[in-house]
Amino acid sequence: MPALRCLTTRAAASVIVALGLTAGLAACANDPLADQYRSGDNKGYIAGDSRWQEIPTGQRGEPVQFEGTLETGDDVSSADYVGDVLVVNFWYAACGPCRAEAEDLETAYGELEGDGVSFLGINTSDSPEAASAFADTWGVTYHSVMAADDGAVKLAFADKTPIQATPTTLVLDREGRVAARIIGELQEASILTSIVRTVLEEQ
Repeated sequence: MPALRCLTTRAAASVIVALGLTAGLAACANDPLADQYRSGDNKGYIAGDSRWQEIPTGQRGEPVQFEGTLETGDDVSSADYVGDVLVVNFWYAACGPCRAEAEDLETAYGELEGDGVSFLGINTSDSPEAASAFADTWGVTYHSVMAADDGAVKLAFADKTPIQATPTTLVLDREGRVAARIIGELQEASILTSIVRTVLEEQ
């Protein structure tokens, strides 16, 4: 297994988290779930520690093959993303860090869209209506697969890489293989855009 690369040391991470939460959760000022997340009691979600891991091309497994249904009712599958770098974010609406990272994910999506990059959410718990309401509230414009009642979608990804926390963000290369993963909340958009651009540059 490739070495897990931490974004910062523990001491520096605590400073970044403290500063990042002030700005990143400003939009959540009157949101009790975001307040709960800030309190650090880890209720209502599986806590991650915001580590990220890049996987060398020679150590990536087989492509992830999946199919499912979006919140719009449209069908989607891995075949729709062949040739693109695909960012996949696992989330659910009652997840404090999912709300905290929504703006950064959308920022990264806006910066990368049209450059051979696609984004897809995997909603693990909610109805299509709840997922759509979340997207409207937090300004998320890419679509999500509804996986609350579809274990096959979650298994398709879990079979290829550990999904240890919610949220988790995966970057799939142009062949559909897992090239990187972020465990827990995305701390800032630039982390994801940097990872994706590295994968885009691969031959």
